[in-house]
Amino acid sequence: MRIGIEGQRLFRPKKHGMDMVALELIKNLQEIDQENEYIIFVKPDEDNTCIPEAPNFKIVELSAPGGYPVWEQWALPRAARQQGCDLLHCTSNTGPLRSKVPLMITLHDIIYMEKLSLFQKGSTWYQRLGNVYRRFVVPPVLKRSKCVITVSNFEKDRINEFFGLKPGKLTAVYNGVSPHFRKVTDPDLLLNAREKYRLPERFLFFLGNTAPKKNTPGVLKAFADFNAKQETPYYLVMLDYEEAKLQQILRDIGHPGLRAYIHLTGYVPNVELPAIISQAKLFLYPSLRESFGIPILEGMACGVPVITSNTSSMPEVAGGEALLVDPFQPAEITAAIEQLLNDEALYQSLSERGPKRAAQFSWRAMAEQVLELYQGIHQKTTVV
Repeated sequence: MRIGIEGQRLFRPKKHGMDMVALELIKNLQEIDQENEYIIFVKPDEDNTCIPEAPNFKIVELSAPGGYPVWEQWALPRAARQQGCDLLHCTSNTGPLRSKVPLMITLHDIIYMEKLSLFQKGSTWYQRLGNVYRRFVVPPVLKRSKCVITVSNFEKDRINEFFGLKPGKLTAVYNGVSPHFRKVTDPDLLLNAREKYRLPERFLFFLGNTAPKKNTPGVLKAFADFNAKQETPYYLVMLDYEEAKLQQILRDIGHPGLRAYIHLTGYVPNVELPAIISQAKLFLYPSLRESFGIPILEGMACGVPVITSNTSSMPEVAGGEALLVDPFQPAEITAAIEQLLNDEALYQSLSERGPKRAAQFSWRAMAEQVLELYQGIHQKTTVV
């Protein structure tokens, strides 16, 4: 069988969410499957060595004028047909409306289909246009797909509520956590991270971005209220966040002076995150809405207590090994921070239980399930 995998953004230097999931799928398929042929379709960019070489894996770089829609709707299905693919797996929520190659799609979430998602306060025009595109493309693509994967049972239920897919067409396949996420104890690695990213002495870690669902205003409000009670203030470490947007949020929530206690690291490669997380006192991830929430597992794997939300998929992923809060109530986030920092027994318990929970999720298991789905589709579409 010749399997095409859409990985349009895999060569971009700053990878996020869905990029990492697709990359881990490819790497683990290389380890478990030497029989089938794979064609990986990517857009040319700087990081063109991120996919390891393998005899049965071929990389095809596709360029197309007009950006993402033209690449996906014209260049991708055309190339998949020319390469003789028996199956095309689109990994990032959307796919071509017309494909002569049988289609499989990973639908990470349908947040863009939900109320107010198009013009939610705080979203960028790029995010809004992306939501419009997905609202138009996803429904017909789902109908044409032979199989649909999503990443949690919560999201599976949401997709079925919206689209009412036929029984057996939609499967939940959990994401994993990469093995390099573990508690870092090597003094040299810790010092290197501290010096490279100029980390403060004691800090909480917040993994957010400009997407409204990440709840950045709520987290900053909670942190401000927490820090106001401290004789010795903590710092909040955030990653690749724009200075102007951060200051605007701080003005909006009435805490412009909080900027002095927020440390922005800039972009951090995924493999370097554990050395930062391992030095954090707490890991904050109280999103408003997630389809899975890989960072929950990454924080747990590093032995750092995690505060996350009691909504959507997050309780399913945390499995009782994180402190859950109502993300719409900053006071609850503040109270959870205080509880963990004041209750040594609870703090130690979550530190010890977190890595055990994270160990239950692996990219290899994810790849094995996806491979079974590939084989099932091929059996159904092959005429004997």
